[in-house]
Amino acid sequence: MREKIYLSSPHMSDEGYEMQYIQEAFDTNWIAPLGKNVDGFEMELAAKVGSKAAAALSSGTAAIHMALKAVGVGEGDIVFCPTLTFSATANPIIYQNAIPVFIDSDYETWNMSPKALEEAFEKYPNVKAIIVVHLYGLSADMDKIMEIAKKHNVPVIEDAAESLGTYYKGKHTGTIGDYGIFSFNGNKIITTSGGGMLVSDKEERIAKVRFWSTQSRDQARHYQHSELGFNYRMSNVVAGIGRGQLKVLDKRVEKKKYIYEFYKRELGSLEGVEMMPVNEWDKPNYWLSSIILAGKVRPIDLMEALEKENIESRPIWKPMHMQPYFEKYDFVGGDVAERLFEDGVCLPSDTKMTDEGLYRVVEMVKGLWK
Repeated sequence: MREKIYLSSPHMSDEGYEMQYIQEAFDTNWIAPLGKNVDGFEMELAAKVGSKAAAALSSGTAAIHMALKAVGVGEGDIVFCPTLTFSATANPIIYQNAIPVFIDSDYETWNMSPKALEEAFEKYPNVKAIIVVHLYGLSADMDKIMEIAKKHNVPVIEDAAESLGTYYKGKHTGTIGDYGIFSFNGNKIITTSGGGMLVSDKEERIAKVRFWSTQSRDQARHYQHSELGFNYRMSNVVAGIGRGQLKVLDKRVEKKKYIYEFYKRELGSLEGVEMMPVNEWDKPNYWLSSIILAGKVRPIDLMEALEKENIESRPIWKPMHMQPYFEKYDFVGGDVAERLFEDGVCLPSDTKMTDEGLYRVVEMVKGLWK
């Protein structure tokens, strides 16, 4: 069996930045869900993306949950959510006993369609929040979405789990709406093995999130709790990994872009192959290089051929409104998200890939057209 090529696996820095911070946590015996690394990671990431405050949490899902709580989403509230996303975007809506309404994508961005969003407001004028996702590191059309949100006076939460390092018109994704979330899961552009971050310019609300996520412990000599709490804070060891990884974020984005451009050059001229859309106002992090297959070769053909050669690939996300759990909730739009799911493939985009590995992938793909 040839060496495995991964879709997107953890990639620690060559310089060993992470170990410096981890060692300090061990040397000081401070491995709890608080500490110098947690504070440092919050400050350093907030500074990197240009946000006033950040809360380091146990996952990106926890960050979405806390963002929904921070904007006041509760039982029976409507939350607009893109249908083309991972379930972690939608699950926290249910945690808050709220009601998701799923919004279709557009072909221009693969993200939430502003047109479908407008249609959703016509059907549901009383909306508590909008969650926007920047899929595969591609920015949503934020000017149009923010214009609609402001017209209806509805807060926007950006799920930037896949788009750390992506810029929309010169501004980091995750910092355009009211709140932004990032994920550091093992497959993300930088990883802490697990973990997430909530960012916002609303410093008082971020402080409140830190309180909620530390079991809502009141300041008292004894254990006292006046509000429902959550065990969502990031550990000091995990935060140390994050501080080291943040130092190589720009390198990782550069490599992801190289991989995308390699595929575009080698595969873009194949009949029926369309690369994921990169708009002039979008500077993506190219987290996963993805393609649409509109010809005789179908996604399953491609994925099975790669799998036989020990090469990972993945379908585009299956839309939420097609999922067994979520299909009972309303969906607004057409068939764009469904078509992207049916025709899309995410190609290996691992930042440890060599040119030899990339050629191995493209030769396998090209072989299906012979």
